[in-house]
Amino acid sequence: MTDNSELSLLMIEEAHRLIAPHILRTPLLRADALDEAAGGRVYCKAECLQLTGSFKLRGALNHLLSLTEEERHKGVVAYSSGNHAQGVARAAKIAGAPAAIVMPADAPLAKRERTARDGAEVILYDRETESREEIGAKLAAERGAKLVPPYDHPLTMAGQGTAGLELAEDIPDAPDQVLICCSGGGLAAGIGTAVRASYPNAEIITVEPEGFGDMAATLESGERRRNPAKGGSICDALLVETPGELTLPVLQTLGARGVTVTDDDALAAMAFAMRELRVVLEPGGAVALAAVLSGKVQTKGRTTALILSGGNADPELLLQALKSN
Repeated sequence: MTDNSELSLLMIEEAHRLIAPHILRTPLLRADALDEAAGGRVYCKAECLQLTGSFKLRGALNHLLSLTEEERHKGVVAYSSGNHAQGVARAAKIAGAPAAIVMPADAPLAKRERTARDGAEVILYDRETESREEIGAKLAAERGAKLVPPYDHPLTMAGQGTAGLELAEDIPDAPDQVLICCSGGGLAAGIGTAVRASYPNAEIITVEPEGFGDMAATLESGERRRNPAKGGSICDALLVETPGELTLPVLQTLGARGVTVTDDDALAAMAFAMRELRVVLEPGGAVALAAVLSGKVQTKGRTTALILSGGNADPELLLQALKSN
């Protein structure tokens, strides 16, 4: 194993060799209706079809399978609104390690139930009044467990970057731009690093919910920005306060920029994905597609790759999306 103090293409390649036996190689999806709407060619990396329903299993597995036997025996702690929780729970089950997951009390019930189903202990907190980082750090210290961050760790970023490695290998046309759903930036940093190794001219674009565009604002200004609110968007998977300390410099080095989309944009993208791509997306997993459909990025005459990052949608919300679009 290479030094894991910072992200590199070699780390991503090593992560892929480590986790490949335990994950799905998700497909690139296309639809004539999407190309027509974009005025260009669009490829969608369907991580919504990944085991546990999102890309998060990649980073979690890379982290868990990189632990020593003694570390696995002591277990792991993670904090997440749902997808990282499910990823860590499944990775811990595969690695034979106990897991405790700190989740917001308002996280979708389906995500909490699936996390517990894989054997993890679920600990709820109030995202408006409590700090998940503080709770997670305290639990890890008390139990001697390893903390598995949702994005701000090189092993996590490298694991997420394996999706970009697959995308770069599978896409038949050189992408002009790659759109990536973004919270703390781990997926964007990993995928951006992997794709740029094969396509150095591809623009890396992060996509966040409106009102939670801390990464977009930070990349534009060069100064770390913080969101004024902690909740209030249906894109629960993407609600963090500020960009990651390790992910941000990676994205700055890549020259990434960011855009935001509304909740209505995300709902429209969920409905489009169901009808035209035949896949289920949760709101946070739909924002990159929403950026294309809502015209938040220039796609005419361009080749665009985007990540459908998660499919763990509440049935009621999916029905709302279909009824309103």
